Parts: sequence; structure tokens; C-alpha cells
Amino acid sequence: MLIGYARVSTQDQNLLLQHEALKQVKCDRIFDDMASGRKIEREGLSRALDVLREGDTLVVWKLDRLGRTVKQLVDLVTELANKGIHFRSLTDSIDTSTPAGRFFFHVMASLAQMERELMIERTQAGLQAAKNMGRIGGRRRKMTDSKIEMAKKLLNDNVLPVDVARELGVSVPTLYRWLPASVVDE
Repeated sequence: MLIGYARVSTQDQNLLLQHEALKQVKCDRIFDDMASGRKIEREGLSRALDVLREGDTLVVWKLDRLGRTVKQLVDLVTELANKGIHFRSLTDSIDTSTPAGRFFFHVMASLAQMERELMIERTQAGLQAAKNMGRIGGRRRKMTDSKIEMAKKLLNDNVLPVDVARELGVSVPTLYRWLPASVVDE
């Protein structure tokens, strides 16, 4: 069975062109969505995926109708292949029921993997460069050196830890994390 899927992003766009193309290739059923391609969960796509069985083919007019990122596309087509379901994109001339179509998707998978690895590499390089310049990643710590000194002074003046924490704008566990228990419990 051929199951068609069409998607437009806005109310201003029209599904007619996609529906006509899917009918021309004799799709048995057509599902559609009016939703952003960034949204992974789409009602029409979910219904189409529920109907697909081993040996069926999911057909789209164009790759970008199925997903926005290479990773989304590769993940979905891999999931389909694991269930014995083929994928076909009409305008991109991709058909995973053929050796060339499967090869094309293996190339896409490799590119997606490389893209992820490069992103990780760039992130690590950026963090290292920031560290070399004396910056530390993550959010700013709540207990600054001056707050730690103030906490010690207040605790030495027998102010209760809960009151010290409230005064400094931190939680009691944060106060205990930054000061040794001996200082807090004195």
C-alpha cells in the first residue's frame, strides 16, 4: 500500500499541489497536517505511521514536508526501515525500496552523524577557549565570596541557618553546600 503524507506550515499555504501529486502516484490513503516541520509530533503524520505495515511505502511530495532537519528525516526513515516500510519522496527522486535510494539515505545518515560530531567538537572547542580566557561555563553561582563571608559572620553571631539563607537569597541546602557543617552548626 502507498500511504501519502502532505504538510503545510501556515493557513496561507495550500495542500492541493501535494495532494494532486500523491493521487497521481496512486496513494491508497493520504494524511496531512497544517503544522511546523520542526514539530516532531504531528497528528496526521502519527495517523499515517499507525496505518503503515510491513511492505508499505510512505510517500511525500518533497523531503522537507516530512521534517526540517537531516537528523529528523534519517531517524524517521530508519524507524520505517526497521519495520520493513519503504519511503519515497517524489520531487527528490528518493525511493528506499531501491538500492540507490537506500544508499542515498545511508549517505544522509553519515552526514547527519558528522554534523552532530562537528557540533560537539565546536562546542568543546568553545568551552575550552572560554576556560583559557578564565571563564567558566554554566550558570553563575549563587554563593559569591562576599556571601560566604557574610554567612560565616551571621552564623558566628548565632543567626539561625534558615534566617541566614533567607537573608542571602539562597536555600538552606545551598548554604550547607558552600559552608562546612562545622561552621553552620556552631
